[in-house]
Amino acid sequence: MELKIETGGLRLDKALADLTDLSRSVANEQIKEGQVLVNGQVKKAKYTVQAGDVISYQLPQVEEVEYAAENIPLDILYEDADVAVVNKPQGMVVHPSAGHSSGTLVNALLYHVKDLSGINGVLRPGIVHRIDKDTSGLLMIAKNDQAHTKLAEELKEQKSLRKYLAIVHGNLPNDRGVIEAPIGRSEKDRKKQAVTAKGKGAVTRFHVLERFGDYSLVELTLETGRTHQIRVHMAYIGHPVAGDPAYGPKKTLKGNGQFLHAQTLGFTHPSTGQLVTFTAEAPAIFQETLEKLRRQDL
Repeated sequence: MELKIETGGLRLDKALADLTDLSRSVANEQIKEGQVLVNGQVKKAKYTVQAGDVISYQLPQVEEVEYAAENIPLDILYEDADVAVVNKPQGMVVHPSAGHSSGTLVNALLYHVKDLSGINGVLRPGIVHRIDKDTSGLLMIAKNDQAHTKLAEELKEQKSLRKYLAIVHGNLPNDRGVIEAPIGRSEKDRKKQAVTAKGKGAVTRFHVLERFGDYSLVELTLETGRTHQIRVHMAYIGHPVAGDPAYGPKKTLKGNGQFLHAQTLGFTHPSTGQLVTFTAEAPAIFQETLEKLRRQDL
């Protein structure tokens, strides 16, 4: 594919994203892989395009993803005509994507829950919000579009209750505190998030529940819902979540990824208008690790 620049001045990655159907992140990847040429030459993403430049690029191959119903065991804490609340196990991806075409929460939902909202399309039916693959815990699922709209609006207005448990590195200096720092895509590693002035506002409240010297058990309350928010914020203040492969140290607690669990979920029921709250115990490996920390057996 080719396009000709009529007005210069933009970075190559932004110009490519603005003038094609490619997202900026995909444009960046294509540039890094040498799939984008400017006047027949490879350029970096920061190259400033000039009027008359001819950009040649390849459309990335699209991997088809499956969204078939699968009989996967699913812990459904609550379900009615409007909403379901599920306790997602650690290690389960929320919805199908490239590289994760089956075995996801959506595949399980399609089997166990007969009606799901269609607002987010066929790949994310009923999904109002997400948690990371290796984060366990509670998610609200919308069973019709009206419920989905109300639940999503409440999340946007920061009225939903979302509390997490985490084992973090170090001994926090204060029992309680608020982390308020904007989060956006990292400029050093585009696969990660970071605290950056260009990011969107993010607020996390923490409460230290127990201290173990080198580690602490912390309750975290989200006021916003940025990608990897808790993991990024805790790393930012020098107390990364234990077991976090992306934002934590290599020397950490042994487990199946980050020790982070969405324990409490509260929201206004879309039909009754009443506040409903749900809690779920942390997975066995989380509780076993806590007991070892209490016994100083680690």
